[in-house]
Amino acid sequence: MRPTDKPLGRGEGAESHMDVAGKVAIVTGAGGGGQGRAVALRLASEGASVVVSDVDEAGGREACVYSRGRGKPSRDACSNRLAERRFGGLDILVNNAGPCFPGDRLQRWDETLRTNLLSAVYGMPFAIEPMQRQGGGAIICYGATSAIGHRRKHSGWPAYDVAKTAVARLATTMGWLGDVHGIRVDCIVPDWLQPTRFGPVWTPSRRSNAGWAECRTP
Repeated sequence: MRPTDKPLGRGEGAESHMDVAGKVAIVTGAGGGGQGRAVALRLASEGASVVVSDVDEAGGREACVYSRGRGKPSRDACSNRLAERRFGGLDILVNNAGPCFPGDRLQRWDETLRTNLLSAVYGMPFAIEPMQRQGGGAIICYGATSAIGHRRKHSGWPAYDVAKTAVARLATTMGWLGDVHGIRVDCIVPDWLQPTRFGPVWTPSRRSNAGWAECRTP
């Protein structure tokens, strides 16, 4: 079934809720147990058809339809072709993929910039084309509070913060897509989220003492 013709996030009630029923979405980095998976499952629960792009094949298959890989132009083209072929179009791109790599702060810059920044850079052009054909869409990127500075501490991984700073600027500099093609580009900047793999470190008592809310991904 083709997505509805109702614009995303516009018109009455748009500020409080977006109607994604019948829309087609790609969510990158959604094969793990963290933020991307939660976004993919939420979109699917509200009636969207979701394509997951992730290097974790098993996790991707658990979440939704699967397209392997992220961070290379050929893989991004594959994800978008799959969305069009399987569901007839593309309405939403969620550039969620953004791992950090603990260890030596001077190492793994290439891998960090490729997965956090270039995945979004490469993904956008392939998403814009099908969105143009149907008159609009939405592209969502994810920054990080650690990249902002301004009375906030940076993380322990400089490459990650540099990449996330660039992702935020990518979103703002592509804002013209909204006026020209009806494609809204936003950057969400959440505070630190606890992936499943950090569970043993941040115990319930430590989370409670830090004032963190409890919210589990299915």
